[in-house]
Amino acid sequence: MNTQQMEKIKTGKGFLAALDQSGGSTPKALAEYGVPEEAYASEEEMFDLVHEMRTRIMKSSAFHSDKILGAILFEKTMDRKIDGDYTADYLANKKGIVPFLKVDKGLADEKDGVQLMKPIDHLDETLKRANERHIFGTKMRSVIKEANQEGIHKVVEQQFEMGKTIIGAGLVPIIEPEVDIHSADKEAIEHQLKEELLTHLNMLRDDERVMLKLTIPSKDRFYQELVDHDRVVRVVVLSGGYSRDEANKKLKRNQGLIASFSRALSQDLHADQTESEFTHALQTAVDSIYDASVNKTQ
Repeated sequence: MNTQQMEKIKTGKGFLAALDQSGGSTPKALAEYGVPEEAYASEEEMFDLVHEMRTRIMKSSAFHSDKILGAILFEKTMDRKIDGDYTADYLANKKGIVPFLKVDKGLADEKDGVQLMKPIDHLDETLKRANERHIFGTKMRSVIKEANQEGIHKVVEQQFEMGKTIIGAGLVPIIEPEVDIHSADKEAIEHQLKEELLTHLNMLRDDERVMLKLTIPSKDRFYQELVDHDRVVRVVVLSGGYSRDEANKKLKRNQGLIASFSRALSQDLHADQTESEFTHALQTAVDSIYDASVNKTQ
């Protein structure tokens, strides 16, 4: 494990950029960027276009370690290059940004009010390649829609089971049990989820560390116990469907939480923008998300 990168993620000022849209969400991400489905005829062409979009973001002068601590990549992005370097090496060496990898394979059908992760086939092989590509940590997402204790227990249990395998490979797992922001049970879910997370964190060995990626809680500072837990490297939050302005407003009220935004980061970026327009739009997003992550209201 890279101790310099660990210290940066643990104590640095900034946020994580989520650039990890995968096969299922890529057409939507491209459409929002201004690239319609008729612009590509195959999956490979689609991934070429999304890599061009991500490359444009990562090469921008607005995308820098002054305000961005890390970036979460999709597997195909990890295996591609930017200016002759594998993406993770480009981020680490040219930008000073810590690379993470999304390792989950999507969501299973809803059961017991939750969507568990689909089986992660060949995880050991992926982790071996991640180490070869100089990846620091991983991310995997589940979704909770109802305050169903059994379902929430299964989500957290599955996340930590996979997390321990990832720790064993020398990487830091980001455990992401997303709470649906539209759930009528959102606050009740968060109470049950926090208890499950604390239980599983307390079961980790002293030398086992994880990160958490959570939905911004309904009650301000509700996750402070998780932020302060000695097995937790950092707690980051997703925008989860909130607009950037709304997500930033909620994030500013939560000490210790930093952003890991995807759509909220890229929502104003378009394929037909000039480089000047693109840089300005990205810089505006980066500045506002950084401010919400670092400068908190009382």
